[in-house]
Amino acid sequence: MAKSQQTFNKSEKEKKRLKKREDKQKRKVERRANSKKGTGFDNMIAYVDEYGQLTDTPPDPSKKIVVDAESIVIGIPKKIPGEQEDTLTNRQGKVSFFDDSKGFGFIIDINSQEKFFVHVSGLIDEIMENDKVEFELEKGMKGMNAVRVKKV
Repeated sequence: MAKSQQTFNKSEKEKKRLKKREDKQKRKVERRANSKKGTGFDNMIAYVDEYGQLTDTPPDPSKKIVVDAESIVIGIPKKIPGEQEDTLTNRQGKVSFFDDSKGFGFIIDINSQEKFFVHVSGLIDEIMENDKVEFELEKGMKGMNAVRVKKV
């Protein structure tokens, strides 16, 4: 009589695979039995109310606001020739920190108390800490930088 080709290890693996399949099927049936009505697509929808808040109820059509699309301005208003921005020219401040060896520092604007970065390349006069200075602002990589800095 011939011996079976299936080893003990193969039969054990087969039993485990069948057991996993049965467990998976049982969990699937349990989930379906325990699931509540309305947990489908309808519960996943979110609406935006008239104030821009997310809600789960549809918006009231009577509260709908009609916006004239022509009145929406997209872009930056054009500059009028001869008009200068006061924010960028002739500001006064005090040097709060300046390191000669590294070549940079910070200036505090007297009016707004904002701190602005200053580099040695933007200096007209030599400056030290606590000097009162006059400067202009220029857009830099990480914000506004003080340029054309001179002592007052």
